[in-house]
Amino acid sequence: MSGAAYAAKRRAVLSTRFPGERIVVPSGGLKARSNDFDYAFRPHSAYIHLTAEQGTSAVPDSVLLFEPTGNGHEITVFIRPRSPRDAGLFGAEFYSDRQHGEFWVGRRRTLRETAEALGVEAAPREGLERALVGDVPTRVVRGEDALVDATVPPSAPADAELLAFLSESRLVKDAWEIEQLRAAVGHTVAGFHDVAGELPHATRLARGERWVEGTFNRRARLEGYGLGFETIAAAGAHACVLHWMHNDGPVREGELLLLDAGVEADSFYTGDVTRTLPVGGRFTDVQRRVYDLVLAAQSAGIAALRPGAPYSAFHDAATRVIAQGLDAWGLRPGGAAIAHESDLYRRYTVCGTGHMLGLDCHDCAAARSETYLGGVLEEGHVLTVEPGLYFQPDDLTIPEELRGIGVRIEDDFVITTDGALCLSSDLPRDADAVEAWMNALR
Repeated sequence: MSGAAYAAKRRAVLSTRFPGERIVVPSGGLKARSNDFDYAFRPHSAYIHLTAEQGTSAVPDSVLLFEPTGNGHEITVFIRPRSPRDAGLFGAEFYSDRQHGEFWVGRRRTLRETAEALGVEAAPREGLERALVGDVPTRVVRGEDALVDATVPPSAPADAELLAFLSESRLVKDAWEIEQLRAAVGHTVAGFHDVAGELPHATRLARGERWVEGTFNRRARLEGYGLGFETIAAAGAHACVLHWMHNDGPVREGELLLLDAGVEADSFYTGDVTRTLPVGGRFTDVQRRVYDLVLAAQSAGIAALRPGAPYSAFHDAATRVIAQGLDAWGLRPGGAAIAHESDLYRRYTVCGTGHMLGLDCHDCAAARSETYLGGVLEEGHVLTVEPGLYFQPDDLTIPEELRGIGVRIEDDFVITTDGALCLSSDLPRDADAVEAWMNALR
């Protein structure tokens, strides 16, 4: 079944949830990068989920409109059709509009082609304002389309409820979504293989992190629409910065490289994987000690993944191992006797152990706490497990040998009927396997 057929089912669920109400879901528009150039367009995730729109086919300023009828909704996408060419050389959008003209940015689909591709009626964007008038209860995804926001009076509770529902409807992935995630993670794994093979060259460059970043990013553009998020290529002490994206440092033999990266497929679903690699192909004894503790924490988290388990269970399992390990090193007094809500361990590991994954790297963020963080795992959930330890280079309270070491290990999982399936299993996890893999590539 095609993505459009699955999107039709999602639209039907949304229609049933809000009978008698108008629903407006914009794609969003272009954002200027530097005067005459815009960032690559990516539609709002709710719009993607409800249309199954694909990468370069996505058209800025599109709006999906659910108009209530007696027995449901009529659904129309208001969109820019193909650029006309019949108004003279400089009058037609084709030639004169640098953002939307085909001469500038390439061909768009006709309205008929759009309707056939997405499975909904398609109408010109120019008719949108007229379609939004009338005394009809209306819910809007706000902040994505200036015309929509100006035309439809806001209703904060109603709009917030819509956004939460749209986010929660993405928590359980259908079969088509899981296939897209398999592809995205597969491309991501290929990018890690590319990087591991390029590390010897990266060590010869003043900004070797940039070489690592570019190596992975090349794979992302080759296999997908691009990056799911900006690549983190953190060598040495930079690994202690959770979202290190400057990527302007050297990659040195004897140090670790923390690579956190994901390929966004043409369907906009993304992978999110992290490996911490010994640049020279071998962990030092201290590096391996930290790595093995993080690996043990991840393994404990993975073991807690199963349908019906509290969402928090895998985080609790991983942090318990971290806490016990730090206590054994004399870095966390009290160990397991201290409740996990204690912030003591946060000196070395600040964030949670994972998150939902899908159209967004941190997917379903607008879901209510009781259905996400406070909910239970279900078959079809896709999430990451990514514990880490980060010993700041200037932290004088820890042994000198630990300072500047940062380790994170992250894999992507889909919850199955009786446990969890690792989508990123083609990358080695344990230290011996990582070393063997890297040295084989060298």
